[in-house]
Formats: sequence, structure tokens, C-alpha cells
Amino acid sequence: MDHGFTTFDCADIYVGVEETLGRFRRTLSDPSQIQIHTKYAPDKDTLHLLTARDVDNAVDRSLMRLGVDRLDLLQFHWWDYDVPGQEMVVDRLRRAQHAGKVRLLGVTNYDTAHVRALLDAGADLVSIQAQYSLLDRRPAKQMASLCQAKGMHILPYGVLAGGFLTEKYLGEPAPETRDRPMNRSLQKYRLIIDEVGGWDIYQSLLSTLHAIAAKHGVSISTIAARWVLDQPAVSAIILGVGSTSRATQNGSIGLLQLDDDDRAQIAAQLATHSVVPGDPYDLERDERGHHARLIKTNLHDEDVTP
Repeated sequence: MDHGFTTFDCADIYVGVEETLGRFRRTLSDPSQIQIHTKYAPDKDTLHLLTARDVDNAVDRSLMRLGVDRLDLLQFHWWDYDVPGQEMVVDRLRRAQHAGKVRLLGVTNYDTAHVRALLDAGADLVSIQAQYSLLDRRPAKQMASLCQAKGMHILPYGVLAGGFLTEKYLGEPAPETRDRPMNRSLQKYRLIIDEVGGWDIYQSLLSTLHAIAAKHGVSISTIAARWVLDQPAVSAIILGVGSTSRATQNGSIGLLQLDDDDRAQIAAQLATHSVVPGDPYDLERDERGHHARLIKTNLHDEDVTP
């Protein structure tokens, strides 16, 4: 916050994060200085058992953990479109909104068709959180135009592809050839690199970004983040903090302006890439594929539910 970042993203399934942000908020002389975006993501295995009371309890639980009377933005997720219940969830969340418990509603990891269906059914959605980066441009296919037409905002995550869009991997061999194994996050984004054409194509992109970064006196990650921030319908990007130096580096993104030559070089690189198949989160929902196997779909701790 001292570096100018006043909006924080969390979720009910991120263990301990709502509580941590709630404790931090209570230390502020003016708690309204910060905004906290949270999520409601019921477990996949129990979607078919979900009740209105469960939804109401989830809202109250986030309010309690964050120590607030009203959630700034509540984003909900639905694992399986074939399981009925989304309409009930939207109805309960709208009731919470009308009761003053929720200010704004959004969704996370939805595809375009189902966002459109929710909007057509009367859901007042202001945002969608979706994976979006130079390597994963799925939101540019359809989601961005829908958001522009409906006044919604894209809030991208995965902007740096888990760290792959940094200097760390420039000129390096693929991680699986090294001694240390990849964690789930790196595996997730390594699969995306394969989808766009493989390690050599990715390295060519890094080289281009490195040259542009040197020209502006910034890092590769700053260039990659700025590119996403400049895309249609994108209103903000979600980045990790990690350290004071990283917070300072993230702060430089707002000061950077890519010029026509920068954008042309990046576009030329991207023209050599395949585009990740499908709409946002399609691959991650396909239980027959490699992407879905890395996703944990049942994350609630029963011991902390009210």
C-alpha cells in the first residue's frame, strides 16, 4: 500500500488470505483506503448439493474474515456448466447485494457464452477475472468484445505466466531438462508454452521483449504486463507482490508507454505463435486433457466454515 497499490485480490479458497487482509485492514486509520476483491468458489464435488443457505453462509463468512460490512467485489466461479444451480447462486448473490452485503458482482474463469447467458438472465456483472498474457490470448477472441459491449471489465491473472515472462528464463533450457522439478504453477504455464508453439518460439518472444525492455530501461515483466494492460476491455491486472523491490518494479508499469515500434515488434512475434485453443478456461475444464489435471477443484476446509 505504501507503494500505491490499494486493491487486493483474494478468495474464500485461498487459505488464510481473507483473514490476513482483514487483520491488515483493521490496522489502518482509514480502512476505506483499500479495496478487497474476493471470490466465491464452491467445491466441484458438491456443486449438486449446494443450497441457498450455503451461498448466504459463504458471503457471511467472507464478511467475517475480512472484517467488513460489505464486500467490495465478489466474483463467483462454477466448475461444471452441466450441473444446475448457477441461477440460484446468482439470485442469492443479488439478494446479498440488495441487502448491502455486496457492492459489485463479477465472475472468474467463465467462458464467453456463459457470461453472455448470465447477463441475458439479468445478472449485473461488472468484471471477469481470466488468464491473459502474451502467451495466452484467449480472452481476445470473444470475451473482450462482449465486455466492451456490455460495459464489463477484464481483470487478468497469469500476466507473467507464473514467471516465464521474466529474465529468469531468457536463454535457458526448458525447465524439465534441469535437475529441479517444476511446481504446479510452472507446469500449468509450461503447458501454455507448448500450446503456442514450444520453447524455441517462446525464447524468441523473450528475446524481443528483452530488447524492448532495454530500450525503456525496464524489465521484461514490465513490458509483458504493460502489453496486457493496454488490451481492449482490460481495466487492471493482477500481479504478485512478493517483496519491496517487486512492488517498486510493479509501480513502474503505470509509467511506461509502449510506442508504435514496440507494439509492431511484439505483434510480429505473436504472429508466429499458435493461439491457445478455445475460450478462457476451456482447456482447464476438459478432464480428458493435461491442463485440467493440474487444477484443484475441492479446496474448502470444512473446519473453517461457520
